[in-house]
Amino acid sequence: MHIVECDACGKKNRVPAAAKGKPRCANCQSPLPWITEADDSSFASVVEASALPVLLDLWAPWCGPCRAVSPAVEQLGHDFAGQVKVVKVNVDDAPATASRFGVQGIPTLIVMHHGTVVERQTGAAPASVLRSWLEQGLKAAARD
Repeated sequence: MHIVECDACGKKNRVPAAAKGKPRCANCQSPLPWITEADDSSFASVVEASALPVLLDLWAPWCGPCRAVSPAVEQLGHDFAGQVKVVKVNVDDAPATASRFGVQGIPTLIVMHHGTVVERQTGAAPASVLRSWLEQGLKAAARD
């Protein structure tokens, strides 16, 4: 369970890592940014069972480019609240997940919808590039 501040009214809300539907502010009903973490054991419930498309961030704490791109990924979670769920997976703590997606370079960003990879991006990129990439991924997910 994470505490998330509503971007619209500032109210603090509890948001679980896995839930049906989309998180909304208890005060104003605005969509909340859904930014959480997963590991090998929670991946299915947090990512594959998500009703929303997922922006999967495969990263490691020792990776400089991962740390550099993290604020942009989190900002996308805020900007696309109610449209995407951001899930961060530390590849050191989730080797089976990293192997499943054939991660050979980090950060690796993946847009998934109903457990299927829709878009993939490896390496750090500027925020504007990531935004365009995510928009493309969300359009592709909407076609599924």
